[in-house]
Amino acid sequence: MSKLRVLYVASEINPFLQTSEVADFVRKLPQAMQERGMEIRILVPRFGIINERKNRLHEVVRLSGINIAVGDEEKPLIIKVASIPNAKLQVYFIDNEDYFHRKSVFHDKENKFYEDNDERAIFFCKGVIETVRKLGWAPDVVHCNDWITSFIPLYLKTTYKNDPLFKNAKTVFSIYNNSFSHKFKGDIMGKVKMMDIEDNMLGNLKSADFEGFIKLGMEFSDAVIVAGENKKLEGLFKKIKEKKVENFDNAENSTESYYNFYNELMG
Repeated sequence: MSKLRVLYVASEINPFLQTSEVADFVRKLPQAMQERGMEIRILVPRFGIINERKNRLHEVVRLSGINIAVGDEEKPLIIKVASIPNAKLQVYFIDNEDYFHRKSVFHDKENKFYEDNDERAIFFCKGVIETVRKLGWAPDVVHCNDWITSFIPLYLKTTYKNDPLFKNAKTVFSIYNNSFSHKFKGDIMGKVKMMDIEDNMLGNLKSADFEGFIKLGMEFSDAVIVAGENKKLEGLFKKIKEKKVENFDNAENSTESYYNFYNELMG
């Protein structure tokens, strides 16, 4: 039996950046799965707050240079890589000057949510898929963490559904308590659209808010994981009966649960 390949996508990972529980989770679980014989890739945004020199990031020229469309605009994708100290894990960073070279993550100096966080999420999700395509690496499981990854399940079930690298992949969407109250302005549905995506597939995005992102991620993923308590979204989980909805805590003992979960998901 070949090794199970798991792609982890998230907003942050220790030791490069930590603003929430996501960073610890995405640091510990991939290493635990690798130690159990799985093949791992990790992709995160290269937020400007990450010190490139200190963390020894360097550009991967052979992966960079693609242009990613967000609405009517195209922006260049830069890929950087660094190794996690004391672990045999590499992390790939999705970078773009317009979207990620700010000395903060999702809020400006006045603590206002960036108006273009929707575009940053779209760019990141498309950039992740295109990077994996350039790597020529076919994941069995694509584990998406938090709202910034919400569009990946949609894209893999539509635009990339016949791509040989992704056609057999299962998507997992983990939801955390990292909600925001911002409502996005402009044509968010138009920005998200790609080939094979119809307007009626984007109904959940009409609210243009956190809940809309989460609903979309849940709708198109193969399984949903609730990381901790999330009362606000509990009602949504009950509606999605055909989904495999799990509620794992992120304690050390959940390693076994995730290992079994990935294997069950692949049948």
